[in-house]
This record gives sequence, C-alpha cells and structure tokens, in this order.
Amino acid sequence: MEDEIVQRVKADPNYHKLVKTRSRYGWTLTWLVMIVYYGFTLLNAFDKQFMASKVGSGVMSWAVPLGLFVILFTIAVTGIYVRRANSEFDALTDAIQRNAASGKEKVRA
Repeated sequence: MEDEIVQRVKADPNYHKLVKTRSRYGWTLTWLVMIVYYGFTLLNAFDKQFMASKVGSGVMSWAVPLGLFVILFTIAVTGIYVRRANSEFDALTDAIQRNAASGKEKVRA
C-alpha cells in the first residue's frame, strides 16, 4: 500500500514542481545569506580599520550597524521563505496529498 502511494506521489506533476521550485528558492536564499554572513566576516578579517572606524562623531563603530544588518537580513530572509512556504508550497503539498489519497494524478493546485 505504501509503495503505491509513493509511486502516486512521484508521478504527480505537482510533486516535481514543488521539489524544483522549493529547491531553487531555498538555494537562492541560502546563497544570499552566505554572501551577507561571509561578507561581514571577511570585512571584519581584512578591513579592521574600516570596521573600527566611528560612525559620525559618536562612539559607535561601523561593525555595530553592519552586524545588526546581518541579523535583520537573516530574519527578513526567514520571513520571506516562511511566507512563500505557507502559501505556494503548502498549496502544492495539499494537492499532492489529495492526489495520492484519491489516486488521481492530474489535479493541479
């Protein structure tokens, strides 16, 4: 019985669309986060003078707002992914589940 359900899921066009779209989207966001994280780390490692320089006439260095940007960027990327996952990806998953339960492979989300 489980093998039959697995075969129905694998044959469903929604499953292929979900895997392709979610994978591409996930890797795109992963690379964006990696660029920001490693960019901040490399800036810290190779341009200490800039990171230690003061913002305006205050006492805060550039490292503080850039570090805060990294944190806020990560939260924003997470929110962007969750929003799409809760709408598009969940709709495709529901369609896949309905198709697997009913045995119909042609229903689209």
